[in-house]
Amino acid sequence: MTTTVPSAPRVAGLGVPAQVPPGAVSPHELLPQFFDTLTAALGPMHWWPAKTPFEVIVGAILTQNTAWINVERAIANLRRERMLTPRAIETAPAGKLARLVRSSGYFRQKAKKLKAFVRFLRQDFGGSLKRMFRTPTAELRERLLAVHGIGPETADSILLYAASHPVFVVDAYTKRILLRHGLVGEKAGYEEIRQLFEGNLPPDAKLYNEYHALLVNVGKNWCRSQKPLCDQCPLGPYLIPNPTPNPAPRDDSPSGDLPEAQR
Repeated sequence: MTTTVPSAPRVAGLGVPAQVPPGAVSPHELLPQFFDTLTAALGPMHWWPAKTPFEVIVGAILTQNTAWINVERAIANLRRERMLTPRAIETAPAGKLARLVRSSGYFRQKAKKLKAFVRFLRQDFGGSLKRMFRTPTAELRERLLAVHGIGPETADSILLYAASHPVFVVDAYTKRILLRHGLVGEKAGYEEIRQLFEGNLPPDAKLYNEYHALLVNVGKNWCRSQKPLCDQCPLGPYLIPNPTPNPAPRDDSPSGDLPEAQR
């Protein structure tokens, strides 16, 4: 029987006993069951804690290589200066913008990335986020990836959290969890992992939002790069025997931290 919490997207669980090793079932069976198990244990995550879609995009760019608490400070600075609009960021002096986002680290580069995005928004979509969001997913993803400073994780965060497109966001936590459970190899790249989820789950933005947030929760609290707490983890019963020690990226990987509504 599948267990889901109210307001969480429903995924059909296969009812596979937790004692069955992951290798005995396919990702098509196991990934929905992971979601059901985590939802029952942790409840809804309520991501992303931003006031507007544009603020989500700003946060997705600023969170590269840093913890979310540092991004919150930068966004608060921008809000105080009334600079959380595309026009305000595009017309702001580069030095002033960099100073306002200093807490997020690599602040000069990130100021350039913010300006590159708002310039792209104006040139390609007349400054309209609604027009941008109406673009077909694959096309918009390709166009975002062509913008200076926007890589796959940032593009997918924009697509999922700001535009509500069904694109699964992958980060270091995701890879670590899948690697320890034998679902990917050590050399698995971003696209391979993204396609693993999208190929075995319904194309549902709300589901992807919740699932990614649940995996980040697991990665931060139990599936740590060093001294993981597997015996306490909700996914612990699914572990393969004798997993490779410390098999995945450390917490200081380039993906940084994504936001949580509640800490």
